Amino acid sequence: MIVNTEFSEAVVESLHDVTPTVRELRIRPIAHKPVPHDPGAHLQVQILVAGVLGQPQVQTRHYSLVGEPDGEHYRIAVKRQDDGRGGSLAMWRLAAGDRLVVSAPQNHFPLDTRAPDYLLVAGGIGITPMVMMAQRLAARGAPVRMIYSARSAAELAFAEELKPVLGDRLGLHAGDRGEHADLAAAIDGLADGGLLYTCGPVPMLDAIKLAWSRAGRPQQDLRFETFGSGGSHAAQEFAVHVPRHGLQITVPVGSSLLETLEHHGIEAVSDCRRGECGLCTLDVLSLDGEIDHRDVLLSDEDKHSNTRICACVSRVVGSITLDTSYRPDTLPTHA
Repeated sequence: MIVNTEFSEAVVESLHDVTPTVRELRIRPIAHKPVPHDPGAHLQVQILVAGVLGQPQVQTRHYSLVGEPDGEHYRIAVKRQDDGRGGSLAMWRLAAGDRLVVSAPQNHFPLDTRAPDYLLVAGGIGITPMVMMAQRLAARGAPVRMIYSARSAAELAFAEELKPVLGDRLGLHAGDRGEHADLAAAIDGLADGGLLYTCGPVPMLDAIKLAWSRAGRPQQDLRFETFGSGGSHAAQEFAVHVPRHGLQITVPVGSSLLETLEHHGIEAVSDCRRGECGLCTLDVLSLDGEIDHRDVLLSDEDKHSNTRICACVSRVVGSITLDTSYRPDTLPTHA
């Protein structure tokens, strides 16, 4: 089950391709004005995608809100993932005038505006929450610098919007131009007590964590959000045995372990569905193959021991036997 969230109808007001693979959508709630939100907030969107065994089903996706709110629209950006689970492609099929069901903004990545200095680091589509952070900090006159990297110059989404906001405090790095950010130097230049906010793919986040640790910086001053990991292996179907439920099931390529368990009637507590909160983590009883850990929650020790798996994002090459939180003796009794 998912933490309850109030949803309401909205309409796609306009669409705009920011890069060849990133599309911006402006979404207007139908029955009310947009709920105000702060930097780091995201919107949950319910969309119809091909679920387990290709059966259409409503799923919820999370998208960071981009830029200072205008009081009329929610603004999000979606990167097209041709080999993803179908959510981005469903969003890309939308047209102006189409209706959606969306949540009120939620924020698990809030900006602390009390620090003496800020370093923002974004990778690829991870720029989306950073736009409003940069705007808000610059408007307050706070010391702030940004490092923004993408695989190609053409994929530096919102760079033109950020240039007048940050000026020479914005460092752009494109892989196709051979440009690479010097994270160690950027962290070294951050004032004592300064905060680093980052959003991007897992390999970038791992590099930042390492550089931050080597610099001796307090862990609580590193704030991050990730849009997940593509994993070490291409997605493939895998077998799952759940002895407590007497089930032997197969997780198809286009669905997550969590979605497949739910499809077969096995309830699992979940929230973020991005491998960040850990609520859906399950115990591994045995493994024949390899777990492709795609979360950012489990420690390196946990991942190497292969005793737990984040069901919302991680996959398996081979087969796995899992335990669940279900216990027959916890079921209510009836007179």
